[in-house]
Amino acid sequence: MLSNLKPVPGARHSKKRLGRGPGSGTGKTSGKGNKGQWARSGGGVRPGFEGGQIPFFQRIPKRGFNNYTRKEYAIVNTGDLNLFEDGSVITPELLLQTKMISKILSGVKILAFGTLEKKLTVKANKFSDSAIEAITAAGGTIEVI
Repeated sequence: MLSNLKPVPGARHSKKRLGRGPGSGTGKTSGKGNKGQWARSGGGVRPGFEGGQIPFFQRIPKRGFNNYTRKEYAIVNTGDLNLFEDGSVITPELLLQTKMISKILSGVKILAFGTLEKKLTVKANKFSDSAIEAITAAGGTIEVI
């Protein structure tokens, strides 16, 4: 019965009650010893600290270059746009609503993968040259935001 459910023996244990007298085993200094860095409030060292030795993350070689100004576009293929009806206006917001893209990063880029059979007006931040050809060949128009 649900009313009789109990945790497995040993699964739960009461928390250590610190500073409750000598009989508790964790009285006076609360299990922290006498003075020193670890006895202080907020004491200890930061993560990755190795006692003054050069830490591991500084010792290992670094490779490449991380461009922090890089623009990353959400990619949509022309073949995926067949989902929409003829004459639709496709915007980044519509693509987000239909879950074709999960988030708009620096914008949306349309690539020509797959064939487009619908006449659409596509509004996006970037288009590949072959995507422009594919959209205009289907009778659609493009608009760079």
